[in-house]
Amino acid sequence: MKKNRHQGRDKRDGGKRDPKGRGAKPQKHHKGKPQKQCDLFGIHAVTEAVLNPKRHIHDIIVTQQGWKILEPIVQRAVKDGLKRPEPRMVDKHVLEDMLPDYAVHQGIGVCAQNLHATSLEKFCDSLERNGNIRDNILVMLDQVTDPHNVGAILRSASVFGAKAMIVQERNAPDITGTLAKVACGAVEHIPVIREVNLSRSLELLKQHDILCVGLDERGEMTLADVTADKNLSSYSGIALVMGAEGDGLRRLTAENCDILARLPATGLIKSLNVSNAAAVSLYEMVR
Repeated sequence: MKKNRHQGRDKRDGGKRDPKGRGAKPQKHHKGKPQKQCDLFGIHAVTEAVLNPKRHIHDIIVTQQGWKILEPIVQRAVKDGLKRPEPRMVDKHVLEDMLPDYAVHQGIGVCAQNLHATSLEKFCDSLERNGNIRDNILVMLDQVTDPHNVGAILRSASVFGAKAMIVQERNAPDITGTLAKVACGAVEHIPVIREVNLSRSLELLKQHDILCVGLDERGEMTLADVTADKNLSSYSGIALVMGAEGDGLRRLTAENCDILARLPATGLIKSLNVSNAAAVSLYEMVR
């Protein structure tokens, strides 16, 4: 009897196996079949999500190489008592069909529920007030729409201990896989609070004794001058307010800040990319 040309594949591929190593046939890819999109991808974004007890994970999709990286992370999550689905092993091209074009995924993706977003008022009510303004640093973005910039700012905010990011509801990117990848897992640690009106949000921050500092090249003081002021002990926190590249802070946003401050620029080029400016400013706040 003529041997079917498909026979023997299981043996060459090692037979069916789960991600724990008992076999090796990835799931078949069916061209034209719509794939469920991964919400997060890349080792750092997925690691922090898998280890986050507040994040509900629906599906973990990995390549064989990706599983070698992720396996100890999943084991750690399970050891910590977190419910995580059995990882699903697929071919690289199947995973890539579930991701944006040219995504650097490292063989790892997850489908996950969005994190719960609190209101600014509830967040402010929950802040601990211990007399040190630098312990409650917030970042507000006024129409910064590039997900790469927002992701990079989130990463810096996490590095320098900021407590939250405040953005406008309609003019800020969603927390997509691309943004989370750039943020390197910071989306799991820094709440992103969406507000309809930033001017009203600034008023609310002031009611909670949070100093609102707008970063603007027209500011009369440098940010270092602001943070060196010995009269800041009366405030419970400080909010760094940053505008979009090019346009900067909108007029009403700038007018509702307590202070406009600038970064000292002594070179021929007088401005930084907004994400770089955020990193420098956050460092100045904590040093």
